[in-house]
Amino acid sequence: MKFAAALLVALLLTSLRAADRPNVVVILADDQGWGDLSINGNKNIRTPNIDSIGRDGVVFDRFYVCPVCAPTRAEFLTGRYHSRGGVRGVSTGQERLNLDERTLAEAFVAAGYTTGAFGKWHNGSQWPYHPNARGFQEYYGFTSGHWGQYFDAPLEHNGQPVRGKGYITDDLTDHALAFIEQNRAKPFFCYVPYNTPHSPFCVPEEHWQHFANDPVVQRGLDGDTEDLPVTRCVLAMTESLDKNVGRILRRLDELKLRENTIVIYFSDNGPNSWRWNGGMKGRKGTTDEGGVRAPFLIRWPGRIPSGRTVPEIAGAIDLLPTLTRLAGVARVGTKPLDGVDLSPLLFGPASNWPDRLIFSHQNGNVSARSQRYRFDAKGALFDMTADPGQQTDVSAARAAETTRFTDAVTTWRSAVFGADGAAAPASKTAVKGGKKGGGNAKVANDGRPFPVGYREFPRAPLPARDGVPHGGVRRSANAPNSSYFTNWTSPEDSITWDIEVHQTGTYAVALSYTCPAADAGSAIEVAFNAASLSGKVAPAWDPPLIKNEDRVPRVGESYLKDFHALELGTVKLEAGRGQLTLRAKQVAGKQVMDLRQVTLTLQ
Repeated sequence: MKFAAALLVALLLTSLRAADRPNVVVILADDQGWGDLSINGNKNIRTPNIDSIGRDGVVFDRFYVCPVCAPTRAEFLTGRYHSRGGVRGVSTGQERLNLDERTLAEAFVAAGYTTGAFGKWHNGSQWPYHPNARGFQEYYGFTSGHWGQYFDAPLEHNGQPVRGKGYITDDLTDHALAFIEQNRAKPFFCYVPYNTPHSPFCVPEEHWQHFANDPVVQRGLDGDTEDLPVTRCVLAMTESLDKNVGRILRRLDELKLRENTIVIYFSDNGPNSWRWNGGMKGRKGTTDEGGVRAPFLIRWPGRIPSGRTVPEIAGAIDLLPTLTRLAGVARVGTKPLDGVDLSPLLFGPASNWPDRLIFSHQNGNVSARSQRYRFDAKGALFDMTADPGQQTDVSAARAAETTRFTDAVTTWRSAVFGADGAAAPASKTAVKGGKKGGGNAKVANDGRPFPVGYREFPRAPLPARDGVPHGGVRRSANAPNSSYFTNWTSPEDSITWDIEVHQTGTYAVALSYTCPAADAGSAIEVAFNAASLSGKVAPAWDPPLIKNEDRVPRVGESYLKDFHALELGTVKLEAGRGQLTLRAKQVAGKQVMDLRQVTLTLQ
């Protein structure tokens, strides 16, 4: 059977080389749990469009991603465990994919595909970490970990700031559909990484009204602190996702691309709140089954048989070798892959498929999954066939199996983190005092500077997420991704960014700020090594926080507002590394300003 399956794959892909290569559409949900889809048994919602991908193709029943967002994206893009590529967290630079890693998009570009990404990138903001530098010729969305504004959102298009239109999921889909239509006559690779149902919990009224007052008939496990308004909003956001997936599938049908397009749907980690998830232990941020098992559906009408469920374990690390194989595309780069080609499993049962281990890592915690067992981060062993909820530790009764897992985790740690097996820096932040809802966060030192000054991509944003506050300056919320700096009241306060100027030249300096009229006029200075530029905070700009979008109040993440651009002028910066420092030389009122971003643009 194994030989027959391999022969079938070879014959199918040989015939593919004689024909046009398939288009590829990859749809990635954000913080959607395995249990959030009706195809997986959720009775609180219907997701017919997403479910249809599985009915018309193949469902992987045991598909594993990472406990949090950025690492999963890196593993999908590279076919390698995220820590190998420098992705060790979700913010403050730890989300960046090392520049010597080669991506799936680069492989498709090298094969003559047109590539586009529409949504949440989360693997680096500045060139050459930006998606346009990693193989995506067209990019529309936001590069941060998560976004604080879901209606008419401030986004970017190929590095230039733009204003989105309407609800962000609809808007991202609009741009993905335009890309598909524009490239329908040639092979394309279209990546749609949505940012829902990630918080903040915002959704259009048309979806919210379907769930706002309905009973939640399936609940989280006993003891879980389920927040029902959050669950209802997640359901509404998932309904919105399903609608937009349906729009993509219909457009492929209308353009007669259905038969020649591979469509994939999956999510990046477990659910972002306690809710029904098939009885699994854990949620987002954990290395237990519920934190890392995700839905995975794939179809290729006329090629991949429909209506099958694959029981073999698989993961995000497998998508690069699988998609390049299916499309007849040669991978680029020479680094060894951690993933395997799943195509034999797609075309029929593959007997004697080798058992394997898939590792999950978060904040120094490592678990490992085989086809039958999960070895958790505390050294407990669970028989996932007999005990899918991880209730009974069988490590003592399965001593040989426990030893095998213990040795495998030790070896994996050494291979991924170095000879000492040290864990990567923590991705979470810890607040050190201050008012509720904000603070200076202790964040791990990423060690890599933020790059500035590339002629091919002259605009370099330096958001508050990547800066370090000093003195009394604080973040607007604990979560850096969606924050801005506030409480800047003294000339002794400052904000710094560790940057590396790639090219000596003249740079325009702009600040994204707000400031009440009573405080306008502070004298400020931007300095880098021997260079400096001074200016005043004017005019006043004091818009309200945008709070009318949310269905559930925010906890730990900032409300945003519309920031104004303060053009300070130009300054000559010499190539090299140093601290970009922003300070006040004189404070006109009670505060200097609230600061969202500094932007340096090579002239």
